[in-house]
Amino acid sequence: MAAERIDKWLWAVRLFKTRALATDACKAGSVEIGGHAVKPSRDVHAGETIHVKQGLILRTLRVVDIPRSRVGAKLVATYCEDLTPPSEFEKVKEQRVQQTLARAKGSGRPTKRDRRALDRLLGQM
Repeated sequence: MAAERIDKWLWAVRLFKTRALATDACKAGSVEIGGHAVKPSRDVHAGETIHVKQGLILRTLRVVDIPRSRVGAKLVATYCEDLTPPSEFEKVKEQRVQQTLARAKGSGRPTKRDRRALDRLLGQM
């Protein structure tokens, strides 16, 4: 039965850009297996379910197989199954910070009149 370090597996299936980031996430307690936070050196086996906190999203993954090294994006599905519910991804859409002074796309630069209105709004004049 094949086994791999959890930090190396997370990096190999492209959940983290670097192995150091995967290690830091494990040390911070953002990675759990069986409801327990894991250390970066813990071995992961096929069939285990992993919970990874990434920003606002709690990703849930099932280990299908252990890759030999980092795999291409198209091959990730052969090594892990993403069980993350769609509601987790909706959290990110709801929490997006929109710019207060965002202009409509294609409306061009603010005119002198628009700038003066913004200055009045912000209390600068």
